[in-house]
Amino acid sequence: MKLSAILLLGLTGFSLAHPGHVESEKELIYKRNYNAVTRRGLSACAEQIEKRGINARAKARRAATFEKYRRSLKVRDPDVIANTSHLSTEGFTPNTPASDVFGESNNCVINPDGETGPFWVKGEHLRTNVRETQSGIPIVIEGQFLDIETCAPLTDVWWDMWSCNSTGVYSGAIGSGNGNENDLANINTTFLRGIQKTDSDGVATFESIFPGHYSGRATHHHIALHANATVLPNNTLTGGSFTHVGQLFWDQDIISKVEATYPYNMNNISITENAVDHVFTVETTNTTSDPVFNYAYLGDELADGLFGWITIVVNTSATYDPGYSFVLTEEGGIAQSGGSS
Repeated sequence: MKLSAILLLGLTGFSLAHPGHVESEKELIYKRNYNAVTRRGLSACAEQIEKRGINARAKARRAATFEKYRRSLKVRDPDVIANTSHLSTEGFTPNTPASDVFGESNNCVINPDGETGPFWVKGEHLRTNVRETQSGIPIVIEGQFLDIETCAPLTDVWWDMWSCNSTGVYSGAIGSGNGNENDLANINTTFLRGIQKTDSDGVATFESIFPGHYSGRATHHHIALHANATVLPNNTLTGGSFTHVGQLFWDQDIISKVEATYPYNMNNISITENAVDHVFTVETTNTTSDPVFNYAYLGDELADGLFGWITIVVNTSATYDPGYSFVLTEEGGIAQSGGSS
C-alpha cells in the first residue's frame, strides 16, 4: 500500500488575521533534516504496518463507520496528491461496497511542529460530537495515529481538534480576526472543540461540521496530540506532553461546493484557496505531501454530510509547547494575558 508523507511544517510568514510564529533558519534546517529521517522511517514502516494487520483493520473499520452514517456513495480518488484534482476517476457507484472504497487509501501526515494558531483553548472537554447547535455541512472525521519508530498504533493518546464555524468564528476566544471582537460572550462558548482518546488501532473519531473560512487562511482543522495525560473528574485533561501539532485540509473542489451553501455563503470575507495558503503551500512543496483528508459523500446530496479519514505518523520522542491565550474553566472562558499566539 502506498503511504504518502506530508510535512506539516511551521511557517516562514504569517497572516495578520491569524498570526503565527516566524521561524528562524535554524528551525527550518532542523525540520528539513527531520523530514528526511521520518520519510525514510515511514517507508520502512510499510511492511510492519501490513504485518500488524493495520491495513486490513483500517479497511474494515472505515467501511463500518461509513455504512453507519451513509445513505448512498460518492467518493474521491484517495491516492492523488494534494495539489491535483481529488475528484474520483474510479467509477464508483452508489452500489460499490464500502470495503472496496476504503481498501487502498491511507494519507499520512508527518509533523515535527506545526502552527498552533492563536485560538487553541486549554481545558477543552473529552467528547466525540462537537457540533452543538452550529449550522453547516455535517462531517465525521477519523484520525489514525502511528508511531514512526515502531510502526505501531498509538493507543491511549488524546486527539485534540478545533476549527472555526461556518462563518469563520472560533469558540472560546475573542479578539481581532475572530468574528465580532466585541462579542465578549463568545469566550464562554465551546462549539467545534473536543478531545478524544485513541483506541487499540490508534484511532479516534469526531462528529463536527465542515469549517468555514476567515481572512488570510484556507479552510482547515487544527490538531494536537496529548500523551501521558490524566483525565480529571470534570472530563478534561491535565499533565502529559504534546507530541504532535498540525493542521489538516480539504480538497478545494469540495470547499467551493460547501462555500456555495447556507450559512457559509453569508460570509463576505474573500476566500483564501489552498494553493496560496501560507501553511498549505509549505506542506505541499514536496511532491509526496498530501495534507488533505480522504473523503466520501455520506448521501445523495452534500447536505447529507461527508466522511473524512487520514493517518498521522508521530515522533513520540518529540515534545512541543503549544501556546495559548484562552483557558476553559468551570466558571467559563478566561483570557490569559501572558498567553502565546
